[in-house]
Amino acid sequence: MAQSIEAFVGETMDDARMTPIHWRVLALVAGGYFFDVLDLTILGALVPDMIHSGFISAPQVAVVGSSTLIGLLIGCVGQGEFTDRFGRKAVYQFNLLLYGVATIAAAFSPNFIWLAAFRFIAGIGLGAEQPLCFSYTAEYAPKNIRGRILALMQLIGGAFPWPVGILMALGFRDTIGWRGIWIVIGIGALIIFVLRFSLPESPRWLATHGKGQRALDLLKRMNLTAPPLETLTVDAASDTKSDPMAIVFRQYPRNVIASMICFFAFFGIANGLGTWLPNIMAGQGFSITKSLTFTLGMTIAYPCSSAFMMFALERFGRIRTAVTAFVLAGLFAAAFASARSEAMLLVVGFVMFFCIQLAGNSMQIFASEVFPTNARASGFGLAHSGGRIGAAIIVPGFLYIQTAWGVPAVFGTIAVMLAVAAFAVTQIGSETRGLALDAIAPPTG
Repeated sequence: MAQSIEAFVGETMDDARMTPIHWRVLALVAGGYFFDVLDLTILGALVPDMIHSGFISAPQVAVVGSSTLIGLLIGCVGQGEFTDRFGRKAVYQFNLLLYGVATIAAAFSPNFIWLAAFRFIAGIGLGAEQPLCFSYTAEYAPKNIRGRILALMQLIGGAFPWPVGILMALGFRDTIGWRGIWIVIGIGALIIFVLRFSLPESPRWLATHGKGQRALDLLKRMNLTAPPLETLTVDAASDTKSDPMAIVFRQYPRNVIASMICFFAFFGIANGLGTWLPNIMAGQGFSITKSLTFTLGMTIAYPCSSAFMMFALERFGRIRTAVTAFVLAGLFAAAFASARSEAMLLVVGFVMFFCIQLAGNSMQIFASEVFPTNARASGFGLAHSGGRIGAAIIVPGFLYIQTAWGVPAVFGTIAVMLAVAAFAVTQIGSETRGLALDAIAPPTG
């Protein structure tokens, strides 16, 4: 029986060795992701100084944070439809340009209203970036090391920005200030934007959208295969016309709902703590410098966690790793609320952040694998929107809970959310470790 063109391209990519083009894709995806996450982490580190200078009040910080997250919600939902229809590369380029320009503009804001407006625009670019990072990388990674490659992308782009953001705040808050720091981040994003013009399109996307010859030419450039010995067939999945959102809602509603619950907890907690933890510690008597230093010590757990994830995902699988980490994160969140000494605060906080990062990003990698190529960005982006909704609610919500019931109530809420997420992971789908993407979720016409 003749092989279809999308099956041939999928099998070739699944069984490929890592080539220079693979590494270029990984580097440029991780580079854009780095500035994306750095942006989200830096706000919390700069909040105490912004409040102390009189530029903004604590309730206004919540408005700025929520406006960013609403932009993220629009970006992550909107990118899926465009990306699955028109290709990964074009949307990928536009979102980083939009983010970089808006971030630099935000640094010149005369008041918090303008800051919130520019942060909203930057958020649209950011929202499109993260789902595409996982979709793009997953479609290039060989099946036997896909978890490791995605974890490496997360280590570089998603984990290191947390301590780097705190270090930037500590090192430059007294010289260039919060405005200068955001200008540096915006310029860095625009540099990656220019470098990304060399990115190739996803061969899997090309093969499922009537561009099979371009996909074969790209495989040849990558030195992955000789021309097929027989004529490849073209079927409905080789030039799909189906609406990607319709595919997601019709065939994968359970995957989306379960993933949204997990993203709600993960991004809500990560952004909530990122925004308010330095200020919470400052309110408990820590100086701004000391609270940032302690937060830095805790966020070093993020790269440590992502490095461990490179091993855990291939050894234990996505589901087992994520569920175990969510449960442990909830236990350590409850312990963090009752920590009394500075040493205990640092140790428990480190382990809590380690487990939150391990749980959330194992689940992200898992969720990026359970949708078909012709609806992957739409499904993953829609699921990601749950995280943006969660963060938009929880960033101001943490402030309300802390004011009404105190810091222990904040961490009690976190523990409950993490327990719910642990169960939701088991509902996303079956284990994907070592499986071909098209075997997990075949493309449909």
